[in-house]
Amino acid sequence: MKKYDVKTNSIKNLNRFSTSCLKYSFNKTLATVIICGFLILSSFTINAQKINTSTNNFFNSSNSTAISDSALLEKVQRESFKYFWDFAHPVSGLSRERSNKSYDYGDEVVTIGGTGFGVMSIIVAAEHHWITRDTAAKRLLKMVNFLRKADHYHGIFPHWLNGETGKTIPFSRKDDGGDIVETSYLFEGLICAKNYFNLNTPLEKELRNKISWTWNEAEFNWHVQPGKDVLYWHWSPNNGWTMNFAIGGWNECLIAYILAASSPRYGIESKVYHNGWTNSSFFKNGKQFYGITLPLGFDYGGPLFFSQYSFLGLDPHGLKDQYADYWEQNLNHTLINRAYCIDNPKKFKGYSENAWGLTASDSYQGYAAHSPLEDLSVISPTAALSAFPYTPQYSMKALRYFNDSVDYKIKGKSLWGAYGLKDAYSEEKNWIANSYLAIDQGPIVVMIENYRSGLLWKLFMQDPDIQKGLKKLGFTSPWIK
Repeated sequence: MKKYDVKTNSIKNLNRFSTSCLKYSFNKTLATVIICGFLILSSFTINAQKINTSTNNFFNSSNSTAISDSALLEKVQRESFKYFWDFAHPVSGLSRERSNKSYDYGDEVVTIGGTGFGVMSIIVAAEHHWITRDTAAKRLLKMVNFLRKADHYHGIFPHWLNGETGKTIPFSRKDDGGDIVETSYLFEGLICAKNYFNLNTPLEKELRNKISWTWNEAEFNWHVQPGKDVLYWHWSPNNGWTMNFAIGGWNECLIAYILAASSPRYGIESKVYHNGWTNSSFFKNGKQFYGITLPLGFDYGGPLFFSQYSFLGLDPHGLKDQYADYWEQNLNHTLINRAYCIDNPKKFKGYSENAWGLTASDSYQGYAAHSPLEDLSVISPTAALSAFPYTPQYSMKALRYFNDSVDYKIKGKSLWGAYGLKDAYSEEKNWIANSYLAIDQGPIVVMIENYRSGLLWKLFMQDPDIQKGLKKLGFTSPWIK
């Protein structure tokens, strides 16, 4: 709008000036007419220059200073939060899987993990007074009440629910039961909510109690098959252990082991963590990429959500065990991801020191787990923005680029939309997604907040159950008493 406003105002001013000159020129000398004509031409030239300058510079770096860093962070957080507030399912209040219809999902599909991210986003909204604390608590109580009546399997929720009926929607043909990883993301958010809404009011007491009951009833140890020291991702009453997906690291699933160890009634033994999570061919790395050592995981680190989903609540500062320093792990993973984008070995258009971030998101050919080893020329804004705690300077430069430059590079389309920055874009393909995903918008809100205030880290890490679980598994942290 800015460039059109400048042009419109310039033309209006030019017309007013021309009319004034013509009105009086008949009663003036020839010199007056000449001067008036000269001024008209000068005005036209100056205003034309202003129009051109505005058009050319609207997306360039000079416009970047029009909004402060703090205001831009607030904007992207607040706009992204709207996904979980304005676009939440009207019956349950839970978070929809995505904003567009795809893969035959339909309008009723809500996501359990994305709902956990939404819960944390609602806490941020209450803290920033975008909504009142009471309004936030009422929405969360509505969500928890729905969850307590919805399908679950030994207290573990499925990946997807029908947001109107609470019935399971299969994620795949045999994935029609409990999903311990998605459930862990849900409880990551609910534990934060339990500790945030701590007032002695009937509303907040009811919310806390119902979250505690739901947490206490989740049988995490059910997902350990007899005689096997490892968590399994899925269990179904129809298909049992048929999916047979043992959860080994390094990836986004650390939080499942932390919560399974922290469960007050159905906790796993520490040997499940040490013999299961860490006993995989891709757990340890130790190699260098772009001169940066990667302690754990796949070469180049994999998609950036590995360093984000588990750490929406889990504070990596000073978090260590016998296998890694998790701040070092997440920071180095992020730096390697950015260094790869700068190196740009595939020579894709649009990659740079400011345009970076490969993680799972939509692409021009469907959903993909973008990483240096699966690079389709697609930048996902959530990758760099959810890395704010690790690389604040580089992430701010990326945010500036997303805000100021992408629309200029990809003509006729906008990266900003109803719920903040859209899911992904590719300058190489002249493509911007029309979609938003709960699991991408949520980390933007939460991790920027953790960078700004540490709020969600504080709420999660102060929980006594979490501290006991971390101790059980041999972690050290400044939060552990």
